[in-house]
Amino acid sequence: MTIIQPRHLLDGSHRRMFIGGAWVEAASGETFETRNPATGTVIATVPRAGKKDIERAVAAARNAFDGPWSRFKPHERQKLLLKVADLFERHWEEICVSDTTDMGLPIARARGNANRVLGMLRYYAGMATALHGQTIDNSLSGDIISYTRKEPIGVVGAIIPWNAPTAASVWKIGPALATGCTVVLKPSEEAPLTPLLIAELMAEAGVPDGVVNVVTGTGAEAGAPLAEHMGVDKIVFTGSTATGQSIVRASAGNLKRVSLELGGKSPVIVCADADLERAVPVAAMSVFANSGQICIAGSRLFVARSIHDEFVARLAAYAAGLRIGDGIDPETEIGPLISPRQLQRVEGYLRAGSEEGARLVAGGTRLSRGALAAGNFVAPTVFSGVTDTMRIAREEIFGPVISALPFDTLDEVVRRANDTPYGLAAGVFTRDLTTAHQLSRRLQAGSVWVNTYHAIDPAVPFGGYKMSGYGREGGAEHLDEYLNTKGVFIRID
Repeated sequence: MTIIQPRHLLDGSHRRMFIGGAWVEAASGETFETRNPATGTVIATVPRAGKKDIERAVAAARNAFDGPWSRFKPHERQKLLLKVADLFERHWEEICVSDTTDMGLPIARARGNANRVLGMLRYYAGMATALHGQTIDNSLSGDIISYTRKEPIGVVGAIIPWNAPTAASVWKIGPALATGCTVVLKPSEEAPLTPLLIAELMAEAGVPDGVVNVVTGTGAEAGAPLAEHMGVDKIVFTGSTATGQSIVRASAGNLKRVSLELGGKSPVIVCADADLERAVPVAAMSVFANSGQICIAGSRLFVARSIHDEFVARLAAYAAGLRIGDGIDPETEIGPLISPRQLQRVEGYLRAGSEEGARLVAGGTRLSRGALAAGNFVAPTVFSGVTDTMRIAREEIFGPVISALPFDTLDEVVRRANDTPYGLAAGVFTRDLTTAHQLSRRLQAGSVWVNTYHAIDPAVPFGGYKMSGYGREGGAEHLDEYLNTKGVFIRID
């Protein structure tokens, strides 16, 4: 196994948070630990921020927004984002090691995210000079010219989960920099280290003090005060649906703009004519990637009855062949769950699946042999004989668990696939173009992938239907989430 040494040794030492261009402690002086989920060892301590720290960070963001940052021209913001992207590229291995050590993402998968993350930064850089309003031919009497202006919304509070610290941070900070907003980023207490590294790279690139602030703390102690703060103009959140609902309620004080990317229980539909050689590994990794800790995980697998048994057998064999271990090993394909608490949650669903009558055909157990004993490892799991009413088919597990369900007709599978409060993503496998278009249109999901999965591009909007949230990340619509539109009327005498 190749051991990679990052610039910042993850050796249990203390890290500070970043507010107003300075590295600071929490006002309370309290700290908390962050642990490597593969080994259980403490890799750092960080400040345990509270309401006073949020107030300090929001004030710094407001001062920057009203101050020097407001005078940056679009081409200057573009130049800055391109410099940030170059720094990310130069330090990409360090970023990958940070993610792998702090939240368990296999290093091979982390390295593979380079094009996506660097592409996002460079896409936002391009968009910084492409923001504009419209001239509008109005129907008013007299000589009145009307046009619109696009203006930055102001201070953005961004709250991200632990399952993708790098991509989630960039998805929030990138559009803020492109549009001229400022950010207070609250990472998950389960994985705060990469966002702190990102803050350091932002400062090194020359991002002005207060434009990007990173405050470490729990959701209740730091996230909630950020969501309800009267000085925050917009909240952008990625996480659970229940927390998203709390954020909406907290935002009512000043009616701040809100965009949410929440939970999912995504269907993957394998039609009888599907290319099984392609569909089996893609359908498997639609769930098993990142140990199932992905909001878009295709955990409800609908398979045409005529190929169901063969497909499930192939899926089980594929699951059994995946290499499980510490993500720092470049050959690891499946890493640990984030925490003992998440491990217990997933184990509860494994028991529930068997108790409700599903048939376990692969995995289904915690792995505790040898070096895996100290970590939070669960074998990639496949259940068959699942019905639509079982908990494993209804609830978001956030673990490497697939529920296989047979279907007979397209009308039937569309109805069943849509029978969920969520609507984040869906997958379809078919060789028939008509079927592909019909299912893509009828499935109630913000993203639909045909003969692939997990394809995300900076230029394409991503987000959910129904209780999977609202607002979009990616594409021109993403920038609009960070902008106000002002109508202007001028009479010409």
